[in-house]
This record gives sequence, structure tokens and C-alpha cells, in this order.
Amino acid sequence: MGKKRANGECSIRKWKDGWWEGVYTAFYDPATGKQKIKNVLGKTQAEVKEKLKKAIVDSQRLDMNRSGTHTVKSWVLMWHEVYAEPRLRENTKDYYLNYINNHIIPQLGGIKLDKLTTIQIQKFYNDLQKNGRVQRYQHIELKNKGLSVRVVHSIHTLLNNLAERLILVNPARGCKLPKMEKREMKVLPEEKIKPYLMEADKRGLLAAFYLELTTGLRRGELLALRWEDLDVQSRTLSINKSV
Repeated sequence: MGKKRANGECSIRKWKDGWWEGVYTAFYDPATGKQKIKNVLGKTQAEVKEKLKKAIVDSQRLDMNRSGTHTVKSWVLMWHEVYAEPRLRENTKDYYLNYINNHIIPQLGGIKLDKLTTIQIQKFYNDLQKNGRVQRYQHIELKNKGLSVRVVHSIHTLLNNLAERLILVNPARGCKLPKMEKREMKVLPEEKIKPYLMEADKRGLLAAFYLELTTGLRRGELLALRWEDLDVQSRTLSINKSV
């Protein structure tokens, strides 16, 4: 299966007969989720570049005919499938799907996309801070019913990416977000480092935990390490991925 192109992505090639062709992704069909590929032709590469530039600008203009056909629910699910699914890491996709199913759809899902207002989204954010946490277990009482500032910001990032070419201005952009909380870094006290490493050694994890303590690697970076990332001769470790 070929890699999906982003809107406006293009390529140019020259045919054997001397003509030049420019191929670009015009848009995604919201009904099927499939990309619409179009092309332009020219006698020179410069001519095709100019035609491509104009064609891409034209393809990215507002499509008002479709703005009233989607609810927030239908478009956010389409967005997740077409835009997020092929590009995001697995954990990020799961987070976004949780935000969509547990928060966005229950509160905003039934609203027509072209009727969604900044006030509605602002009220949604305010409610998330007060009562946004999902009650998963009835026998366990929630100590804090509100979602964290970080989660509210993440949901805003998701909404801010929606509605491309369907509405003139994304109403999420006018919302006031709570300030991010600065947490003081917690450092393991010196007297606890030795017992910590002794316990790690008993479990055969001394190397990993010692590396974590001495380098500050994130958990995902630590878990993604392979032997080929270690250069024994130069005594260096390459960090190039995360899980």
C-alpha cells in the first residue's frame, strides 16, 4: 500500500517525449477517505512548476459545499482515520482516540461543523477542567473530577487541526487555554541511589537503570535502545528512536 500524500504534496517528472508532468494531492474525499490525485502538463519544468503552484492554491480554497454536511463527530473521526492514523505513533493515536470518544464526541459531536462556535469550545474546555475525568469504576470515588491542564491543551491541539478547507476560521483558535503548570523536578536522594541500583541488579536490570540515572534518558528512549546503537570503540551511544 502506497504512502498517502498530504494535501498539496507534489512531484514533477519528465516524460520520454519531452513533456513535463506535475502530480499533486488536491484533497481527501470525506465520503471515502481516499486521496484525490490530479496532474498538470507543460513543455518545460518551469511551466509545470508555475501550473502546480496555482493548482495547489486553488485546491486549498474553502469548500463551503461540504461544510454543512459534517457534524463534529463525523469530521473528527474522519480526521483521525485519514490524517492521524497514518502519521502518528501508536501511543499518540490511542491518546487522541480516547479524547475523541470520551470527551469531544459526547460534548460536541452532534453540532454541525459550520455551526461550531468559539464559545461552545471554550465552555467545553472549562467543563473539562471541572468535571472532565471519566468515571471508569463506580466503586472508586474520584478525588479530582477535573482533567489536567496538559490534557486540556492536548485536546485543544487536536481540535485546532480539524476542519481543514471546510470552515473559514477554526473556532478553536480563539479559545483561552489554562496556563501550563510548571512542576518542580524531583531528584532521587543520594542515600537512596545505592539501594535503588541494588534492587535493579537483583532483577537483572542494573545496566538499564544505571544508564537511566546517569544520562537522563526518557523511558521510551531507553526501551528503544539496541546493541547496534552502542559504539564500543568510540564509547558513544546513539539515541535515534523512542517507543
